Amino acid sequence: MRTYKAVFSDIDGTLLTSEHIVSTATIEAIASLQKKNIPFVIISSRSASCIYPILKKHHFQCPIVACGGAWIEDMNGRILSNEGMSRQTAATVIEFMTEKNFDLAWGIYSGKNWITSDRTDARILHEESVVEVESVEGTVALLPDDAVVNKILCMCNPACILQIEEDLKEAFPTLSIVKSSSYLLEIMPAGMNKAKGIRKFCEIFGIATEGSVAFGDNYNDLEMLYAAGCGVLMGNAPAAIRETFPGKVTLDNNHDGIPVALKDLGMI
Repeated sequence: MRTYKAVFSDIDGTLLTSEHIVSTATIEAIASLQKKNIPFVIISSRSASCIYPILKKHHFQCPIVACGGAWIEDMNGRILSNEGMSRQTAATVIEFMTEKNFDLAWGIYSGKNWITSDRTDARILHEESVVEVESVEGTVALLPDDAVVNKILCMCNPACILQIEEDLKEAFPTLSIVKSSSYLLEIMPAGMNKAKGIRKFCEIFGIATEGSVAFGDNYNDLEMLYAAGCGVLMGNAPAAIRETFPGKVTLDNNHDGIPVALKDLGMI
């Protein structure tokens, strides 16, 4: 049986149940890995500041790969990597979306800053309730000129999201524009994704990417699952993904899919 040296896990639909908690069995699995000096790494499209409440709520620490791979920090909060687009590029994207009058609300993630378009918008209020963090209403002008913008998150009307995605890709071919749910679009620098985040983390810590396990449940996790030595798809993933995914499929996020798979792999 192959020996694995690191475990990466997406948050929503993977680490968290539908009640937005980490199950007791999963907490115990994380502790078991850490006792064996196997890092359990949260990897998410969320910003680091939107991941901290999960750690605090469930009383554990671990490394973080945030903003879809753009931001990496160790379990002590030391920043190891910070990549993104320029403030001017972010401003140009937002100006385009405003001129097009797209039916969406947006959020800018820059380091630990989360700036949103309108905090009275129900979509932003919902996102704040999910991550348990309040954003700051404003524009890119709140950031210094040399700021690195890790990601722009667009919370779209699901009926319009495919057209918005198409228009953005046509206007900004050098950016990575990925649909991560029925209503979320993520805009990042070209080539930035969770797979790159895994590779960068493994490089920093001297771990072979082939020696990693990754858990995910959605389209924006697929590159990561293929990049890892063992990609594990959650049972609650969309049927279109489950039916074609060639790797391991575990139970869903409400039935301890992570610890069940880790036991199958002989890691706990």
